[in-house]
Amino acid sequence: MYFNSKGKDEVTYDAIVVGTGISGGWAAKELSELGLNILVLERGRMVKHGDYPTANLDPWEMPNGGKVTPEEMKDYPKQNRTGYTITESTKHWWPKDTEHPYSENKPFDWIRGYHVGGRSLMWGRQSYRLSDLDFTANAKEGIAIDWPIRYADLSPWYDKVEKFIGVSGQNAGLPQLPDGIFQKPMELNCIEKKLKAGIESNYPERNLLIGRAANLTEPIGTRGSCQSRDRCMRGCPFGAYFSSNSSTLPAAEATGNMTIRPHSIVSEVVYDPKKQKASGVRIVDAETGATHEFFSKIVFMNASTVGTTSILMRSKSERFPNGFGNDSGELGHNLMDHHFKVGASGETDEFKDQMSVGGRPNGIYIPRFQNINAATKRKNYLRGFGYQGGGGRRGWSRNIAEASFGAGFKEQISTPGKWSMGIMGFGECLPYHENRMFLNEDLKDKHGMSTVTFDAEWKENEWEMRKEMKSAAAEMMEAAGFKNVTPYDRVPNPGNGIHEMGTARMGRDPKTSVLNKWNQVHAAKNVFVTDGSCMTSAGCQNPSLTYMALTARAANYAAEQVKKGNL
Repeated sequence: MYFNSKGKDEVTYDAIVVGTGISGGWAAKELSELGLNILVLERGRMVKHGDYPTANLDPWEMPNGGKVTPEEMKDYPKQNRTGYTITESTKHWWPKDTEHPYSENKPFDWIRGYHVGGRSLMWGRQSYRLSDLDFTANAKEGIAIDWPIRYADLSPWYDKVEKFIGVSGQNAGLPQLPDGIFQKPMELNCIEKKLKAGIESNYPERNLLIGRAANLTEPIGTRGSCQSRDRCMRGCPFGAYFSSNSSTLPAAEATGNMTIRPHSIVSEVVYDPKKQKASGVRIVDAETGATHEFFSKIVFMNASTVGTTSILMRSKSERFPNGFGNDSGELGHNLMDHHFKVGASGETDEFKDQMSVGGRPNGIYIPRFQNINAATKRKNYLRGFGYQGGGGRRGWSRNIAEASFGAGFKEQISTPGKWSMGIMGFGECLPYHENRMFLNEDLKDKHGMSTVTFDAEWKENEWEMRKEMKSAAAEMMEAAGFKNVTPYDRVPNPGNGIHEMGTARMGRDPKTSVLNKWNQVHAAKNVFVTDGSCMTSAGCQNPSLTYMALTARAANYAAEQVKKGNL
């Protein structure tokens, strides 16, 4: 479908896109639809839409009841510790740590997807815009550097992305969470409505919304609406959630302008000192070990934050002895993620006559309500957090640990339990120069590539924020009338939020940033970086929608510059 055997030879394209995940798929779609002849390189295997081997299997149809054997789990010591369960139904999406190791000066959970589509097949699909509160925060507070763009620069591209991918949700008129173009929202269940009413009556500045999710509630083209099967992590054969495989890559293929080459590990971006720009990329074929070079007018780096930055770090030359485009020394620094796994749970004796049906692939969202204006100013920390979560009714599995038997046990498991509710905060991490990643030349992966070492930690601002993330969750649930409210704080490692970003940041000054306002490398303007590594600050919202909007914006600018002969 996508593979082009010409990849065995040295060939030239208008553009090369490195990576096929959320941002790489968008680069491929936009550039090919704008008439450029493009090569898309993916380090992992081919996965076409529908190649989801466990999507329609029931638990009893999988070996070992769906559990991976202890012996096999030895290949995933770090991936397994993340809490994102590796099962027989999903293990084909997880790379083995034994084949792709990394090191940690401080604990860091790096979650990857080495296949066509990348983590777009595995993501949580929560889709929120950043606001000018986020784009101006660094400048106003004197933190790190200023973003080179504002919300107005990105707003039309958010529009374009939302229309194409399909985001279900509702507008709320909140300055800290800009409205968008949404399909009809999913429905809150009874316990979530109870929490919403309790919060909004006791805290006028706070809101509870159904999550804004890239799960279709109305069909788009050949993509069907969500079937509420609760099997999203396996891949969706209906195309009901957005992925590169179901959406952007087929759109790019339909133009006839895209060649995609799997099993192609980009080892470096090649710099041409005479032209003072990139000439293309060098790859290692993951199947044969052979080296190839491909040439292009422009290169889009979309290998994910850590993947892109590690490639740029490996791309050393006389001009760039410390990594491609690293004149500022900021490449690899300012590593951010969202800190989470802190909040509260509670239950109620109400709604005994109600049950929920299906597996809604979405939860609730409580937008940020701190440090928005003078009235919400916090003294002990900067920025803010939002909550995600959901409620449901306990089922038969609540009794398993009791090891009951007989008629009493049968009666128990046929009687629904109480309704319970949980909310979990997602907080912003500030961009710290000392939070970083760097190459480890002493540890190689299975392909002989240098690996990555992480050195990042939460600092005082995050620790202070977590105190309110915990206390406010419990206070809101108690105010809403929940019983047995239990606050918790299970501190995650950085990386565990799967929102790693910031290691090749955008900025106005080449002395303090890697990229300009169009996501171009300052010192080699035919190289664009539009995945999470470009982020100058993190906000507290899920970032994937912003990556897509930045990519669409940069790709349209790049195509225009190519056609004008400027690149």
